[in-house]
Amino acid sequence: MKRLGAEFYEAPTLALAERLLGKIFVRREESGVVSKARIVETEAYLGEGDEACHAWRGMTGRNRAMFGPPGHLYIYFTYGCHFMMNIVSEPEGRAGAVLLRAMEPLEGIGRMRERRQMADALALMSGPGKLAQALGIGPELYGTSLLGETCWLEDAPAIPPELIGTSPRIGISRSTELPWRKFVTTSPHVSKTRLGAPKKKSRKRLER
Repeated sequence: MKRLGAEFYEAPTLALAERLLGKIFVRREESGVVSKARIVETEAYLGEGDEACHAWRGMTGRNRAMFGPPGHLYIYFTYGCHFMMNIVSEPEGRAGAVLLRAMEPLEGIGRMRERRQMADALALMSGPGKLAQALGIGPELYGTSLLGETCWLEDAPAIPPELIGTSPRIGISRSTELPWRKFVTTSPHVSKTRLGAPKKKSRKRLER
């Protein structure tokens, strides 16, 4: 498949969150093992006017990658146990990123199952922490360019607009009204919370 170039990522964050759906994320490990997965759920975050975004109060050592050029990875650790993977958006100097929330495993599934210690393909990557674990994503990939040889995106047919769902983002307590979550409505691999699904009680979570 054709690799996506720099121009693909040079789009407004909200547009990129939708454009990413259906594209293939590829991860090549140092051993040469390659894993592939289709992106089926995303969330957009902006540095301006979005209190749920890490960059809302400005640049820090933790979020500096969000201010870098688009098409790089912004990875952070949360809840004391999960890494989250984002694709940086917006022109350099202006913060924005798209959180990859769920994927459909395509290749290297055995390795994913080994990392996740489970066999159910539908549960392997049905959440941002799950997909990062399945792909072996950690802090060493912070700031990695998607134009390199470690991680990249491959092109795939665009998801038809009628199959793209929109909802508020999940697991945040600020800017909760913004409908910046996008997902493929027909995919069984998206996270459990869908548009119109009943909300579950949970402990208060930290903003990303």
